[in-house]
Amino acid sequence: MTLHVEGLTVTLPGAGKVLDDVDLHVGPGERLAIVGESGAGKSVLARTLLGLTQDDPRARVTADRFEIDGRDVRRLSRRAWRRMRGTAVSLVLQDALQSLDPLRTVEAEVGEALAIRGARRGDRRERVIRALEEAGLPGAEQRLRQRSEELSGGMRQRVLIASALVAGAPLLVADEPTTALDATVAARILGLLGDLPRRGRSLVLISHDLGVVSRVADRVAVLDAGRVVEHGATREVLERPRHPVTRALVDAIPRGAKEASDPDGGRVLLEAKDLTRRYRLPGGRAVTAVDGVGITVRAGRTVGVVGESGSGKTTLARLLIGAERPDQGEIALGTPPPRIRLIPQDPLGSFDPRWTVARILRAAAGREGQAPEDLLRQVGLPPALLGRRPASLSGGQRQRVAIARALAGSPDLLVCDEPVSALDVTTQAGILELLLELQRTTGLGMVFISHDLAVVRRVSDLVMVMRDGRTVEAGPVEDVFSSPRHDFTRELIRAATPA
Repeated sequence: MTLHVEGLTVTLPGAGKVLDDVDLHVGPGERLAIVGESGAGKSVLARTLLGLTQDDPRARVTADRFEIDGRDVRRLSRRAWRRMRGTAVSLVLQDALQSLDPLRTVEAEVGEALAIRGARRGDRRERVIRALEEAGLPGAEQRLRQRSEELSGGMRQRVLIASALVAGAPLLVADEPTTALDATVAARILGLLGDLPRRGRSLVLISHDLGVVSRVADRVAVLDAGRVVEHGATREVLERPRHPVTRALVDAIPRGAKEASDPDGGRVLLEAKDLTRRYRLPGGRAVTAVDGVGITVRAGRTVGVVGESGSGKTTLARLLIGAERPDQGEIALGTPPPRIRLIPQDPLGSFDPRWTVARILRAAAGREGQAPEDLLRQVGLPPALLGRRPASLSGGQRQRVAIARALAGSPDLLVCDEPVSALDVTTQAGILELLLELQRTTGLGMVFISHDLAVVRRVSDLVMVMRDGRTVEAGPVEDVFSSPRHDFTRELIRAATPA
């Protein structure tokens, strides 16, 4: 499988020229990574390589050359593109919740490409289970009847990956495929992607995570404002970057720990004891998502929460903000009660799609709050986005709007569920510094849920490790990371450490 792109230019309504004279080449069994800041055009490039941008009659897509496996695809019809997807080229999108149909089962979602091609039902189910297992979804056969809303964010991402793998397309375009995954599952997926050449497949990997890129890609291209500004062998580009954008990306990788402070200092904002939350699945089976968990959050301090996808982290967040009631246990608030805000794992699902960014921020700030343009500047976004709606923003831009919305109410306690997972490392570094500065100046308390152990180490005073709904280890962040006591904690740290 080969991909040849020369002079690719894409203009979108309301956004102008988002790709400008892009050249790419991927040979058989080769792995090319595309990196860049949020809004650089990475996801538009991914969709264009699948013919999805071309579905919009208002989009203008031109290229001097655009060939997939020797076939000129510049003038393909929609029907021809549909036939190519899944058989010649497959896509793993970054926004699993938006990409999956909430009314369809996992089996129907993953098996769609096989059903279109007339695969027999029995054979189809077998191949779906195999693809789900390959993507690292636990209990694959038992998940077949579940719908996306019943799965954690990481599990949904693995369903998307399985959908791309199931039909055996020789070219895989993966747009942030490990964004929502914990370290152990991400390591498994990276191993799978790294093994594609042995299976006769090629890869275009789009990622803001340079650690992921260094582990998987043979070559890397750096995208800035729609143009390729640097391109070369992965090790050469990351160790000796020439362009300022590349240097900024490399320099912004989270390193080291938060400045030492007394983790037990500061007034108690929230104390939860013995929290338990159960759900009933289709068929009547009960699942305990959170099982006897306790947590204390103090002013000016951060409690990091790490663990596998499906370990109960997001359910814990919903319990702490009062979105769900525990089946057992209690949550006590400090005096005076703190203003609590959530930065959700899925920003798009938390916005009213009809509202503009300006209206979202005004509603959150109230009459006496900060102006929407000031809130956007605080998170590094231009006021020009105020008139846009969430669906027209990139994943990283949506995540920053969600952070701005949470900050609008001057909270005392932030519950952050994967708050920087969709951000490039330079934007991520700026957001982390903003949160730490607010903590230093206002006494902001935080619960910081993340699969990225380097980020957790950078912002946390205490860390708790969750597995299967329980806390298996907790303590000062440096103690846990330097001398982990539990086997699972050691496994997480080992999986997050580059080989």
